[in-house]
Amino acid sequence: MPQHIPLKDPSGDIRIFGARAVFAVLVVLVLLATILARYYDLQINDYEIYRTQSERNRVQLQPLPPKRGLIYDRNGVLLADNRSSHILSIVRERVDDLDATLAELQSLVPISGADLENFQLKLQRRRPYEAVPLRLRLTEEERALLAVNRHRMPGVTVDAQLVRHYPHGELFSHAVGYVGRINEREAQELDERNYRGTFHVGKVGVEKFYEDLLHGEVGYQNVETNAHGRVLRVLERFDPVPGGDISLHLDFKLQQTAFEALGDQRGAVVAIDPLTGGVLALVSKPGFDTNLFVNGISGTDYSALRDSLDVPLFNRAVQGQYPPGSTIKPMMAMAGLESGLVTTESTVPDPGWYRLPGDSRRYRDWILKIRGTGHAPRVDLHMAVAQSCDVYFYDLARRLTIDGMHEHLSAYGLGTRTGLDTTNERPGVLPSTRWKRKALNQPWYPGETLSAGIGQGYMLATPMQLAVAATVLATRGQQRAPRLIRAIGDEPQEAPLLGNMDAAPAHWDAVHESMRAVVHSARGTARKVGEGMRYEMASKTGTSQVIGIAQGAVYVEAEVAERHRNHGLFIAFAPYEAPTIAVAVIVENGGGASAASPIARAVLDAWLVADDEVGDG
Repeated sequence: MPQHIPLKDPSGDIRIFGARAVFAVLVVLVLLATILARYYDLQINDYEIYRTQSERNRVQLQPLPPKRGLIYDRNGVLLADNRSSHILSIVRERVDDLDATLAELQSLVPISGADLENFQLKLQRRRPYEAVPLRLRLTEEERALLAVNRHRMPGVTVDAQLVRHYPHGELFSHAVGYVGRINEREAQELDERNYRGTFHVGKVGVEKFYEDLLHGEVGYQNVETNAHGRVLRVLERFDPVPGGDISLHLDFKLQQTAFEALGDQRGAVVAIDPLTGGVLALVSKPGFDTNLFVNGISGTDYSALRDSLDVPLFNRAVQGQYPPGSTIKPMMAMAGLESGLVTTESTVPDPGWYRLPGDSRRYRDWILKIRGTGHAPRVDLHMAVAQSCDVYFYDLARRLTIDGMHEHLSAYGLGTRTGLDTTNERPGVLPSTRWKRKALNQPWYPGETLSAGIGQGYMLATPMQLAVAATVLATRGQQRAPRLIRAIGDEPQEAPLLGNMDAAPAHWDAVHESMRAVVHSARGTARKVGEGMRYEMASKTGTSQVIGIAQGAVYVEAEVAERHRNHGLFIAFAPYEAPTIAVAVIVENGGGASAASPIARAVLDAWLVADDEVGDG
């Protein structure tokens, strides 16, 4: 019989269906549980993380750089200003292809290699969604071109910011200094929080010395942006604290007078109010246009300044170290009087040369080549200063000794930094036996003492030091740290008193009268500069050698290369009875003091007898 095969098993189908249904339900339940667990994880456990990330896409914390403080002269003339400038920046997170965007931008506006290098450095130190500057100070045409093409370049922004400007350029280049773009080293040293959004920092001069005061404190704002990074609204704002405005003792017209009086000569002029220590003028020539450095100087411009034989970047007023020459003779005279080695009646024979006991070498007086003899058969202190008699001071130096000279002359601020509120000041050299042993590992020789006695040899001083020394002479012993800053806002700033010499009034009288005779006597070394003068001054001429002259040889200026000629120096204070200004001038390779004294006269005239708008002297 044929076997019966059932075509359908209802009960088996039910079991299979049931098993499949249960499996499907289990899978659905597992998936649902996974979704619920993940949903719980997103909404509960990681809520803050994803909310923050979402907010960053929509809300940004933007730094608000502070307005840099302004710098004025003593009469309110603006020396350092801020001007509006537009900056091209990129928000990296909103750019899909950075290289393509940079190439596109370079096709639209000029972008230098230095711009790209600074951009890459800042890109590495930025915060998320922070705009990184690529080009500073865009022109109107460049801004318009970028605005037209902005829709093709998401993440590219153009924002306005204040940028430093120096309206007088070269005139105050070495006094005020300048700001420049923050470099990598400075970025590591500066407070990252307070310099967020700031692209510039003080580099030299007043701008650097008072950086903390001028910079201010950064502010912040929370802004809501769209997908293209454009600001829709400001959610929260914390205003920046602007930098403090400062006024300086510098006088614009006096500075201009000194600058013009130097003409095309290399040199420096420093004028100080002896009563306050305020620096009225600080000129170093040649100078440079400080605006070139604000947004990054071009390679061509920097090479021209760096490689110039005249070194315009060198601040001769505080960095130039020169033999002070005969300008130290009034200080030497005071040292002699105070030490009791000489009196006002003491005399020294002057044949035109001086010889150490047991030494055949003759140390010549400058007048010898003119007269063939000395200044007079015998010379006293008054004549020695007024006519700049080297022989007198050779003899005084020998008796004082180099260490005695070091002790007395240090009271005038020589051999140490003056404490001026600027950068890169150098200390000069006030030699001693200890100094030479330490610096050169050599003993001191008697002939070197004679050279130091007339401000030559190892002795070096900056024009600022000589101006400070002139104020010590003018105030009869008060040494103040010179100050450029006069006031912070409306709050006056005083120069600290560093020392006060305890010297006999009669000695000051004698030295002052001998300095007065330099200009106001028939045989004074600067008598020509006093013609037509409406006031009296006390002064001292000086000449410092650049190259050595062999024993017995004669210095003939016309036969010496211009850059090997002697430097001319001059110090002075006026009016004679109640000084309100002290001046130091150096003219490099000027040939002698006759090149420096007319410059000092021009500065003194501008302060004392020019129109009433010049200073308050």
